[in-house]
Amino acid sequence: MDWAAAGRASAGVWAPAASGCGSVSPAGRMCVCPGPRRIGIPVRSSSLPLFSDAMPAPTQLFFPLIRNCELSRIYGTACYCHHKHLCCSPPYIPQSHLRYTPHPAYATFYRPKDSWWQYTQGRRYASTPQKFYLTPPQVNSILKANEYSFKVPEFDGKNVSSVLGFDSNQLPANAPIEDRRSAATCLQTRGMLLGVFDGHAGCACSQAVSERLFYYIAVSLLPHETLLEIENAVESGRALLPILQWHKHPNDYFSKEASKLYFNSLRTYWQELIDLNTGESTDIDVKEALINAFKRLDNDISLEAQVGDPNSFLNYLVLRVAFSGATACVAHVDGVDLHVANTGDSRAMLGVQEEDGSWSAVTLSNDHNAQNEREVERLKLEHPKNEAKSVVKQDRLLGLLMPFRAFGDVKFKWSIDLQKRVIESGPDQLNDNEYTKFIPPNYYTPPYLTAEPEVTYHRLRPQDKFLVLATDGLWETMHRQDVVRIVGEHLTGMHHQQPIAVGGYKVTLGQMHGLLTERRAKMSSVFEDQNAATHLIRHAVGNNEFGAVDHERLSKMLSLPEELARMYRDDITIIVVQFNSHVVGACQNQE
Repeated sequence: MDWAAAGRASAGVWAPAASGCGSVSPAGRMCVCPGPRRIGIPVRSSSLPLFSDAMPAPTQLFFPLIRNCELSRIYGTACYCHHKHLCCSPPYIPQSHLRYTPHPAYATFYRPKDSWWQYTQGRRYASTPQKFYLTPPQVNSILKANEYSFKVPEFDGKNVSSVLGFDSNQLPANAPIEDRRSAATCLQTRGMLLGVFDGHAGCACSQAVSERLFYYIAVSLLPHETLLEIENAVESGRALLPILQWHKHPNDYFSKEASKLYFNSLRTYWQELIDLNTGESTDIDVKEALINAFKRLDNDISLEAQVGDPNSFLNYLVLRVAFSGATACVAHVDGVDLHVANTGDSRAMLGVQEEDGSWSAVTLSNDHNAQNEREVERLKLEHPKNEAKSVVKQDRLLGLLMPFRAFGDVKFKWSIDLQKRVIESGPDQLNDNEYTKFIPPNYYTPPYLTAEPEVTYHRLRPQDKFLVLATDGLWETMHRQDVVRIVGEHLTGMHHQQPIAVGGYKVTLGQMHGLLTERRAKMSSVFEDQNAATHLIRHAVGNNEFGAVDHERLSKMLSLPEELARMYRDDITIIVVQFNSHVVGACQNQE
């Protein structure tokens, strides 16, 4: 954030110089349809050409193939096998695997005029399909396109850090990807912030939350004197104190067009904090600060959409943010104090190394969905008894939404009158969209959704080696114990051998020999992934039934056209934070 420029402008350019948003066309057209991720019918993205410049791999790698009419050949051969697997049957998405199920009356609204399946069936280049696989370098190019690593200096001039560094990566399934990630060092206070954000009904809300939430948290942690100093600098036009140092991949952009609006909302928040806090108390409660930051940002997202903006582009942008949604899982690490704030169904998992060298997983977050009985009970208690059977239906909020906590999603928060008033006074693109006008069934006593996080505290120990933050795309494919074991072995280079389990499969002697040979080769060779998050994604996408990475399967999954990829997996975003055991142990001994 360019605080100096922000001060000179009194409203400021809130974000640093970065590449354009990439989520709108030159004409300013934006898509507000819920997209394949939230509805029960596969659709072709009407906004595909609008995102080509900002599209992460593997989309960019396949654009030349689309132009040369080559993708249909790859589609027909890359996923071919002699058994019913992957793409051998017509596309079908079970509704149980989707975050959002549309009302039946609107199902036809989302049905494509011509499906990808029909297109590919009409363009056959060979009577007999031939196997086509990506080469290992091509696979690596796709997997590593969005990876990022940062090593933390052990001493930053003020404090000794308990964080050695972090690795992060993303693998898209939606086009464009709806996940976001953020990492930053707090400059005016201590500690680091790291988070993953899982969007639905588009990427607008997750993009906004990934840009803004850390500023709200940082401001909530600032002492009264620092808040006064920042406010006085804005009033006098002086350079502002930087409060965050961002650690971003080049693809992790900021929305420059909305920076002034976002800054003004943030400034209003810190002005209220100044008025509420007289400066008598110097103790900052991190848990309370996290909760207040989450709730205030969600409130600002809602308020900005209600008030609107004279600029038609910004007016439509704030509405897109409010009508889409995002979950968030954020970690704040300060010395041995680890706080995890979670809203939705992303997860935080702690990797603990036992005395015998084995690995165990400690869950530091709870999923906010129908599998969490306490969350279901909370929802029922917040609404009248006559809604007990409708508030959670088919394991979804009002039978529609899978996460029970999220940013945005004003369709589950605003009254019906407010929704109609905002839509009617909004731009034509919003007023003409059936999704935004659709009112959820049994919608009697809103709000049904909240962005308030559940905060977990953990005091770090020397045996706590790393933390994994990941969106549900990872946890849907891998068990938590496998995640921790794979990351632990990758970081230490030590493989804690377990007997090969075949899980009831009939395995021949030759197949067992192949598994043992593969394991030996993996142990003796140098890891091809320097990034722990990339290594985890490789296993999540390419693991076979025996828990080993199968290059053939990995190649098939990465060769899927973006129209089909979402049918077999979700966007995956991972941050692996590695702790400095020596610093943690020293802090423990001092106390």
